[in-house]
Amino acid sequence: MLVLSIISAVTFILALVVMTIASILSKKTISDREKNSPYECGFDPKDSARLPFSLRFFLIAVIFLIFDVEITLLLPVASTLNYTNFFSWISTSLLFLMILLIGLYYEWSQGALEWAE
Repeated sequence: MLVLSIISAVTFILALVVMTIASILSKKTISDREKNSPYECGFDPKDSARLPFSLRFFLIAVIFLIFDVEITLLLPVASTLNYTNFFSWISTSLLFLMILLIGLYYEWSQGALEWAE
């Protein structure tokens, strides 16, 4: 128990020293024009965080996440072709792709309705 306490204390002190050194070395007083400019989403970093933002930007971000998850889930499908029945593999893959495409169409149509308003 004593060894565990000593190891924990040493680990805590070492982490504290590393974080302190990093914070001292990372202090930069030079103001960069790019860091003070608005981000890609159009927010001004100096304004209030409570301002509403564009729904179009939000929907594009959601569609990006859907495609990101889709790619992550589709990559193993190609590698399982050698280990499964071809009919089972093609039916499962097509069903999965259809669900994703229907979700994409639904998201796109909802976005088109929001943009029309």
